[in-house]
Amino acid sequence: MSWSPWRVVPAGVILALALTGALLVLRAPDDDHDAPPTTSPAVSSAALEPCIHTGDLETVRALNEFVTKARGSEGFAGGDVGASVELQDGRRLFVFGDTLRASDFDGQRFVRNSMLVFSPGCGQVVMPHDHGALVPDREDGVGYWPMSIARIERQGHDIVGVGLQRVRSTGGSGVFDFEILGPAVARFDVPRGGVPELQSVRDIGPDRADTNQPMWGAAAVVDGGWVYLYGTSRPADAGLNGFDLRVARTRPESVGDPATWQYWDGRAWSARARSAVELIDHRGGVSQTLSVFRVGRTWYALSKRDEVLGTDLTVWTAPSAAGPFTVQPASASIPSDAVSGTLRYMPLAHPDLLPEPGTVVVSYSVSNTDFEVVRDDPRRYRPRFLRVALPGPHG
Repeated sequence: MSWSPWRVVPAGVILALALTGALLVLRAPDDDHDAPPTTSPAVSSAALEPCIHTGDLETVRALNEFVTKARGSEGFAGGDVGASVELQDGRRLFVFGDTLRASDFDGQRFVRNSMLVFSPGCGQVVMPHDHGALVPDREDGVGYWPMSIARIERQGHDIVGVGLQRVRSTGGSGVFDFEILGPAVARFDVPRGGVPELQSVRDIGPDRADTNQPMWGAAAVVDGGWVYLYGTSRPADAGLNGFDLRVARTRPESVGDPATWQYWDGRAWSARARSAVELIDHRGGVSQTLSVFRVGRTWYALSKRDEVLGTDLTVWTAPSAAGPFTVQPASASIPSDAVSGTLRYMPLAHPDLLPEPGTVVVSYSVSNTDFEVVRDDPRRYRPRFLRVALPGPHG
């Protein structure tokens, strides 16, 4: 398996699917409408590893001290992504992408995905019994990178959906030797105080890499009785610019049926997928995975402009889910460093983590173009946190 820290800037295609827990039966619209998703049966059971003592994580500074200093555990030394969701019992799940484990770990040392569950003073790795990836690779070697996580609360348990993208190695050992084949979604059941159990994995559409097609679900928001699905895309000749952003909507009960979707055409909601207009252009646009959320009357899109090679952590504001989105001055600088090989990418908002009025806690992934750097010190391959101010109410 090749090391792929530049998942956000492949030579060919990288797109992400960020799904809410309501999107557990999502099918791809248009050309893939008739292609049935591939669904696995219940895949594996898991157990919680011994506690990693975290101390008090009630400030952003404490979060960063923990991620930069903690030794980790045999089952988790470092990883990227770090999307999170709070459970009904007060615990918080984090999902990670390419994950390094301890050198003496009894099992796969490098896996495509992993999960940790945090409670006060304690973090625990959710370890499948086969000591592999939490969402296992397909039989043909295609693996799954997580992009987002959300939940639906039920009596005594949560249904957690994890948005995934399918990844396949192209045979080399370099950072660009992989391709993204399309989205998928995993479903977990999490009893109150219990262990997350993987129930199913669903591939959405056929294996195909095409950046021109919007990847609906790069961000997803449930609001006012609607599910808003944001799609990212960019022309094949766009180089290393950012991604366009578009939006569709549907009712929560029909989100799995693309025939019910409506697409914002710039004036109204339309039944035609091809009528969806760009809300944000790829030139100076968003990263392939982003966060969209609403606070009060203002909608926010939060991302890094122009992907991993950009500098600015940026917020766009809008009066509605369909825009118009207005770019705001940079909220923070998170540049990658060509000299040291340090990569800073994939900022994600955590609106319910350590909330303070007028701000949001953001994580961003950190890695290096040299695998040996992070292998020798996996603490250099963990998300960092910062708090950014949100622009005032729109309008």
